[in-house]
Amino acid sequence: MALTKRDQQILDFERTWWQETGSKEAAIRERFELSTTRYYQLLNDLLADADAMKYDPMVVRRLLRMRDNRRRSKYGETSASWQPSR
Repeated sequence: MALTKRDQQILDFERTWWQETGSKEAAIRERFELSTTRYYQLLNDLLADADAMKYDPMVVRRLLRMRDNRRRSKYGETSASWQPSR
């Protein structure tokens, strides 16, 4: 299924959010009219979408790497013992 305009806007936002004034959470609420929880649920779904990878592979790979690092830190896994889910 092709990315929606909102999906594309979320990926575009992730590419540049730090350039905005104020907090990321406030920008999410203002721009997308979503709670941060719902925003991150949508973003996480996008990371598993092949169309998102085609749209912006650098952003998707960066976000996947960040998510995987957080999971390793949270569960105390070393990079040698941890295998990413597919």
